[in-house]
Amino acid sequence: MLARPARAQLAASRSARGLVTALRLAIGSKVGSTPSMEDHVMSFVVRFNPANLTKEKYDDAIRRHEEAGIEMPPDGMDYHVCFGTDGDLRVSEIWESREQFDKYGERLMPLLAESGIEAAGEPEFFEVHNIIKR
Repeated sequence: MLARPARAQLAASRSARGLVTALRLAIGSKVGSTPSMEDHVMSFVVRFNPANLTKEKYDDAIRRHEEAGIEMPPDGMDYHVCFGTDGDLRVSEIWESREQFDKYGERLMPLLAESGIEAAGEPEFFEVHNIIKR
């Protein structure tokens, strides 16, 4: 039979090994893996349906971004997609946070007005359920 100090040392050693094993399992499953929904707050999608958006107006707005020194993509914007037919183009974006979107919007709105781009209504906002990237 082990003396008391030896038993206490053995119990502490088992406890420490158990903790190390638990940490390895928890951390090891996260390293190199795709973040789960529990790991972070999900992004959101914003969809714009401007009135009569043409390629010419869209390209002018992008040029004005460059002239104004606005880095594209701005902080917080994961994706920006312009799509549709000329005269009926639409824009969808994926953002990390509403705060980042709002901050960018303060700089964006004057540029859109200068390019002659008018909103056909309020943008639509959707919470992202999942994103799969290549």
